[in-house]
Amino acid sequence: MLSVEEVKALIAQMLPCEYIAVEGDGHHFFAQIVSTAFEGKNRLARHRLVKDGLADKIASNELHALSISAAATPAEWAAKQQ
Repeated sequence: MLSVEEVKALIAQMLPCEYIAVEGDGHHFFAQIVSTAFEGKNRLARHRLVKDGLADKIASNELHALSISAAATPAEWAAKQQ
C-alpha cells in the first residue's frame, strides 16, 4: 500500500511538475498535476502519460486507483486560479 507522499514522489520522478497535490486513503488516490509535459496534449493523452508512468504500480496493485482531477499546463493552471 502506497502513501500519499509516495504517489506524489512517483509522479514527480516521471514528470517535470510545477505543482502536484495528491489525496487518498492508501487505496484510492486523487491527483492534481501541473506540468509542462502536458503542452500540446489533449486530456486523454495527459492522463495516459501519467498512468503509463505508473503502470507497474497499477499492475502490481500497489496503486489500486488513481483519479486525475486536473492535468494542466502551467498557463492553464494560472488562468484557472484567477
